[in-house]
Amino acid sequence: MLDSTVAMLKVLFALLLFFQDTPVAITSPQSGETLHGQVNITGSMNVPEFVSAELAFAYASDPTSTWFTIQTFSSPLPAGEGAGVRDLLAAWDTTVLTDGDYSLRLRVNLQNGQTLETVIKDLKILNDVPTPTATLTSTPEPEDTPVPTLPTATDVPAPVLLTYPTPTPLPANPATLTTPSIYSNFARGTAITLVLFFLIGLILRLRRTT
Repeated sequence: MLDSTVAMLKVLFALLLFFQDTPVAITSPQSGETLHGQVNITGSMNVPEFVSAELAFAYASDPTSTWFTIQTFSSPLPAGEGAGVRDLLAAWDTTVLTDGDYSLRLRVNLQNGQTLETVIKDLKILNDVPTPTATLTSTPEPEDTPVPTLPTATDVPAPVLLTYPTPTPLPANPATLTTPSIYSNFARGTAITLVLFFLIGLILRLRRTT
């Protein structure tokens, strides 16, 4: 009779857990979110016959489905958080992970040997994205007024100096009378004239004496 009562209580407890509103749940993050940096994971695991719990992650592309522990729990909520639902479960440092797709799992172990768990899939970690820098909008400077171009001065050709041939001096004219020759001829003529007058006078005197 006692065994049947215990069995019935287990069935009722299982039905209670089945119809209870998300007794074990991860409320944040949700499937499809992109995560970076420190991520706060919140959820609920306050169920009867709680023994222990584990919060873990796995690589979505890992065919072995290996889970890596983020946080373990010995009570329904972390020490100091108090009882309740939708409380902080852990702070997940995603900067130590490679960018890609991941899954989160919250698993609760019960006293009756049963295990309750919830899995959040399609979580994308993206940390290696450069932070966009604000582009400074520069105020356009007023355009400079174009300076009129002055006409280029035309080079005036240098005046051509006409050169005339140097005249070749003519040879001295032998018929040209120079001043010295005039004086010399005049003195000679005078001397001849005097000699002629003297001879004529001498001839006339000799005639008279005879």
